Amino acid sequence: MNSAATIDTLAQRFGLDPLTSKVLVVGLGNTGLSVARYLKKLGYTFAVTDSRDKPTLMDAFFQTMPDTPLFIGGFDEAAFKVATHLVVSPGLALSEKSIVKALASGAKLLSDIDLLACSVTAPIIAITGSNGKSTVTTMLGEMAKACGKKVAVGGNLGTPALDLLASNVQLYVLELSSFQLERTFALNAAAATVLNLSADHLDRHADMAGYAHEKQTIFNGDGVQVINADDPAVAAMARPDRQCLRFSIKTTADFYLAKQGETEYLMHAAQPLMPLAKLPLEGRHNAANALAALALGSAVGLDTATMCQALQTFKGLAHRMQKVGQIRGIHWVNDSKATNIGACVAALQGYDRKVILLAGGDAKGQDMTELLPVVKEKAKGVVLMGKDAHLIKQALQDCVPIYAANTMAQAVQLAASVAEAGDSVLLSPACASLDQYKSYQDRGEQFAQAVFALLP
Repeated sequence: MNSAATIDTLAQRFGLDPLTSKVLVVGLGNTGLSVARYLKKLGYTFAVTDSRDKPTLMDAFFQTMPDTPLFIGGFDEAAFKVATHLVVSPGLALSEKSIVKALASGAKLLSDIDLLACSVTAPIIAITGSNGKSTVTTMLGEMAKACGKKVAVGGNLGTPALDLLASNVQLYVLELSSFQLERTFALNAAAATVLNLSADHLDRHADMAGYAHEKQTIFNGDGVQVINADDPAVAAMARPDRQCLRFSIKTTADFYLAKQGETEYLMHAAQPLMPLAKLPLEGRHNAANALAALALGSAVGLDTATMCQALQTFKGLAHRMQKVGQIRGIHWVNDSKATNIGACVAALQGYDRKVILLAGGDAKGQDMTELLPVVKEKAKGVVLMGKDAHLIKQALQDCVPIYAANTMAQAVQLAASVAEAGDSVLLSPACASLDQYKSYQDRGEQFAQAVFALLP
């Protein structure tokens, strides 16, 4: 879509006019900077605000937009008062007082995803869910490349959506968070999925019902719904007037698992696609991820055989069920990206034998008793650390031996002292990382360093 057509679409959809509108970009992170670049290119009048005294991207902003107003060190009421439109970065809650007041006074809310959706004619595949969305997004991107498509992959994962814009892109594959979806109104994805739902971000969403409501807005529009038949909350999102493709690792669906003889296959209808054993990722939850990716790719016409070939060489993501190594017969697995209970549960359920679990951090208001059944079934022992370790210990009711650690190095040493040859030690924290680490990546790297320190 050319610039004139994009401007016309934005005017019709959001009343956004280059001559009269005044856009306030709230938050100068990666998303905010991508929005600023986009608005500058199209000639809109805009300003940027950030509550921090010196946003990390301030220098990059001034290098390319030295004349654009930037309000820092708190939210300037005057900037909000004159704004006709707000683009609020996903990291900021819409309950922020200045945002609430501006919207109540008539400012219109839109997102970077809205701007992208109004700027492209190529199909968009949209992926959300509590767990697995980064894996499925990356997996699907690799499938599309294998099929010869010029594909752009990003959104909540990696590159901000607006930085993906290019005239030669044939397919956009976007990971979207609930925070992005709650402020997005123009998305009409060619295919979309909610992979699963479990308690997450309840420090920002009022309750699970509110969280689920934001997630299911990914299905707004008329594209194909890809539905997890194994998750009742997601299954209930299927709309009778829409084409739906269902995936399951428990029952027959459009894409599912089934045995033929002694071999378990990924299936499409009655057709075996590939043996599950050829999927190079640990855990049955990754079989569900593969089936979801196959369904999404099928919905936009990607060749199934080529997608399966791509699956067989897909190595997964860093910090997501990543094999760190084997030392003295003990398998060490880094799942630091498991920042909520659902991700930890999925990781544990993927094992056929009991593991030693390393968990803890910032629980973000989750009900940690949800871990009790799966820990009792799948864990040989648990090493706890971080701010809310005491809450997890209380929730687990000593169902297995529990050990306390103050640091990652201490946690790894404890696990090594308990584990025996043939055991797996799994870092799958079920909690956010920022109580002790810079990020979940930092947490995973410190885990790997502590594991390698065990080498003689």
